[in-house]
Amino acid sequence: MATETRPATGADIGSSAPTSAVELVIGGMTCASCATRIEKKLNKIDGVTATVNYATEKAKVTFPDGVTTDELLQTVERTGYTASLPAVESATRSGADNADDPTAMLRHRLLVSVALAVPVVAMAMVPAWQFRNWQWASLALAGPVVVWGGWQFHRAAWTNLRHGQSTMDTLISVGTLAAFGWSVYALFFGTAGVPGMTHPFRFTLERSDGAGNIYLEAAAGVTAFLLAGRYAEARAKRTSGAALRALLEMGAKDVAVLRGGGDTAREERIPVEQLVVGMRFVVRPGEKVATDGTIEQGTSAVDASMVTGESVPVEVGPGDAIVGATVNAGGRLVVRATRVGADTQLAQMARLVEDAQNGKADVQRLADRVSGIFVPVVIVLAAATLGFWVGTGAGWTAAFTAAVAVLIIACPCALGLATPTALMVGTGRGAQLGLLIRGPEVLESTRRVDTVVLDKTGTVTTGRMTVTEVVPADGSDTAEVLRLAGALEDASEHPVARAIATAAREAGTLPAVEGFANSEGLGVQGTVDGHAVVVGRPRLLADWSVPVPDQLAYAVTSAQQRGATAVVVAWDGVARGVIAVADTVKDSSAEAIRELRSLGLHPILLTGDNEDAAREIAAQVGIDEVIADVLPQEKVDVVKRLQAQGKTVAMVGDGVNDAAALAQADLGLAMGTGSDVAIEASDLTLVRGDLRAAPDAIRLARRTLGIIKGNLFWAFAYNIAAIPLAALGLLSPMIAGGAMALSSVFVVTNSLRLRGFQSTH
Repeated sequence: MATETRPATGADIGSSAPTSAVELVIGGMTCASCATRIEKKLNKIDGVTATVNYATEKAKVTFPDGVTTDELLQTVERTGYTASLPAVESATRSGADNADDPTAMLRHRLLVSVALAVPVVAMAMVPAWQFRNWQWASLALAGPVVVWGGWQFHRAAWTNLRHGQSTMDTLISVGTLAAFGWSVYALFFGTAGVPGMTHPFRFTLERSDGAGNIYLEAAAGVTAFLLAGRYAEARAKRTSGAALRALLEMGAKDVAVLRGGGDTAREERIPVEQLVVGMRFVVRPGEKVATDGTIEQGTSAVDASMVTGESVPVEVGPGDAIVGATVNAGGRLVVRATRVGADTQLAQMARLVEDAQNGKADVQRLADRVSGIFVPVVIVLAAATLGFWVGTGAGWTAAFTAAVAVLIIACPCALGLATPTALMVGTGRGAQLGLLIRGPEVLESTRRVDTVVLDKTGTVTTGRMTVTEVVPADGSDTAEVLRLAGALEDASEHPVARAIATAAREAGTLPAVEGFANSEGLGVQGTVDGHAVVVGRPRLLADWSVPVPDQLAYAVTSAQQRGATAVVVAWDGVARGVIAVADTVKDSSAEAIRELRSLGLHPILLTGDNEDAAREIAAQVGIDEVIADVLPQEKVDVVKRLQAQGKTVAMVGDGVNDAAALAQADLGLAMGTGSDVAIEASDLTLVRGDLRAAPDAIRLARRTLGIIKGNLFWAFAYNIAAIPLAALGLLSPMIAGGAMALSSVFVVTNSLRLRGFQSTH
């Protein structure tokens, strides 16, 4: 369905007409001001409320019954952009990864333009390379760069012009076309086309008619530089929907459904899209659960870490609810589907991520914001310069030379390089340190962050089950308890069993097991070194009539209060000890918390674990505030609540259940050892999974932002100082081109200072 009717809310009080919602895919936007323009046009329609997101290239629109989607599409198209309804979900699932890369054409355009522009700039700057008739070779090389390579700038400038607007695209187009057009004039009608003409820099304060000068290197060089910046931006936008694609791809692709009933039921494998509510399907050990449902047959341990982020497996049996995309780690299950498609918990989490991303306010690009005033002012100044010198009788050639100098000196090459070069160096240095910065739009929030919310499992803790304690009964040996239990558990695939077997194997060689048997959901039993060994829950020992002494019962209760899983070990009819298995704190977590505090951040531990287990972990690392017993969908609400209190929130997490909260937070940091969904939804990724990288990432992001602002300031400052000189005719376009190149060199050199950034550990 293209639209969906929603119930009236408080915002609708006073409106008698029901409203519908639709999402539009917008094309042709080149800057944040484009999104603002579309938004204003849509909101002018009676009853329409629209929000346009430049980063995701989507518009969320609510509209009354009197408005049609066709009217919305036509409004966007009349504004000068393209609009369409999104593809259906199944098409997205099957074709998203196989679709052509939309940046391929831009990359091809960039590579060709660079290859052609480099010799043009080289010949202009090095007189020794200026062979006879070199200027005509420069024209042949520069022409395709300016016209074909810069086509998107010219097209955007024309679109803006038709709607009475101007952006950086306008100045780029006017400046490059003016430089190219004057060069063509000088070659064909001036003296620049004379065979053997050379093109040295002439640093003079005297006006000349300019008919012997060409500025092809400025036109081609500026186009190539800004194409590189535009390509980097397009690549970043290409990944904006990766979190949603990762969520959709995480589910099972096909499923074994049961046809018929009773003992005659047969299995048939079908695509998961054909699954409907009420169908019964089979989940074998190691398979993903196809959709949300209720277990009808079988017991098992289910690894829900991909969805919940918590490492402790969940014991399930008949009558228990089970979530799609979780992994069956134990026995065979028969499940009846209760929710499919867009109604599943996985799909709901995908919508949470999307809503959080669309709801996050974009940081407006400083260059575009200032250029909204700067660009038309420069064009007016260039026209005024032309008119002034013509009016004083200086002649059209001299007047046009001064006007072109104004456009060239103001052409935003340094402005276009200010952000991408600093980001390139900053992200490159970050990659060396294991820190990945998503893009320039995330940097502003790092300066204002005052609260950091940390997920527990996989972030503060290792996210892996480990033996934390072995408590022997009176008269029993600790090593023997672990050895016999580990030998028996080695035959099981249960996550708790694997942790015990791993710890026992590290302590020594494991003996052979005979007569191994698994009691689903309770534990295991078998014969080891002639002993009848039982390892499992106290209930399993009760079934074997093995009493658990008070000492071991207290150890079980104590471990459970700390959030650990405890199993009792018995052999020859006597309980011999208790083994506690739990997630452990990372060695670096306490130091990371201290560093975050030193940056002025208040840490909060956020987890789905119980209060006691969470506070135990928080005390170990030095966190005072704990928010526990939080469901996956409630993590977003916690972040929103903190933001409503006026806090600027950073979120650190690693699980799929953290993805929406990472997107909602003002700054999202994902552990590189976590799920792909969390990483794609975040603003910063800590590749090594070391929490100490979080303060390093924040420091690097703040430093990069400072460099970007410095670059932008000096890029504008040089324009403000040089434009009056050009308007007065004191700068030839050639000198203006040189000054523009020097401003670019300064921006790049300033950005290179980020290479000296050092980690604190």
